[in-house]
Amino acid sequence: MTSSKEARDLNRDPITGTPGSHPIGVGVGGVGGAAAGMVLGALGGPIGMLIGGGIGAIAGASAGKGVAEKIDPTGEAGYWRDEYTRRPYYDPKYDYDRDYGPAYAYGATARSNLGDRSWDPSTEVELEREWAKARGDSRLEWSDARAAVQDSWGRADRTYRTYEATDRYHESRFDQAPYRDEGAQYSDYRPAYRLGTQARHQYADREWDDRLESELGERWNNVKGESRLGWDKAKSAAKDAWHSVERALPGDADKDGR
Repeated sequence: MTSSKEARDLNRDPITGTPGSHPIGVGVGGVGGAAAGMVLGALGGPIGMLIGGGIGAIAGASAGKGVAEKIDPTGEAGYWRDEYTRRPYYDPKYDYDRDYGPAYAYGATARSNLGDRSWDPSTEVELEREWAKARGDSRLEWSDARAAVQDSWGRADRTYRTYEATDRYHESRFDQAPYRDEGAQYSDYRPAYRLGTQARHQYADREWDDRLESELGERWNNVKGESRLGWDKAKSAAKDAWHSVERALPGDADKDGR
């Protein structure tokens, strides 16, 4: 069982660290109606809402020393290709490859390149100005592309905020982690924490078992970055992250995090 202290630790704003944060803002048809900066879940914490609202994968999938990595373009293209016809702004006279794909790619890239800037009028003016260069062969004028760009921006924003929140959470507990290798540093384990975080969202209908552990192990060498750990040592951190997310998600009353 997760302790009440663990629940309180997760119940923090992903940017400020303020306990008990609540939803702010409204996304444009965000995934499940979620706003880009919202924080929710059964425990009211950031992990539940950010993951519940949809996150993507960071390129190099989880590697690096911070959350400055780029959003994985292949994974995001696959996500939006499956999702775009369900978005409220979808117009059947436009298709994914030519029209909406460039808009989604532009939104994710812009969120990555513009760092911590929020979607506001000044940002939108800048994005509208640059759309003519970024659109390629897309037939979408900015008035039609805007919602898709903001949708993709919001998903990318949730991704970055989720990793920021979980990075901070796991680093604060790292010294007490029972699986910590004496010669390893937090940076060695960070890719595993991120892998577990992303996987829990990706496989929301599954439980952690030997099969899942094996599947993630096959991905480890592609996402470990500069980590010096083999999967035999990294898997406990990935599992820890998986269950930390699981405990913060709605409908977890009967789960024990094992």
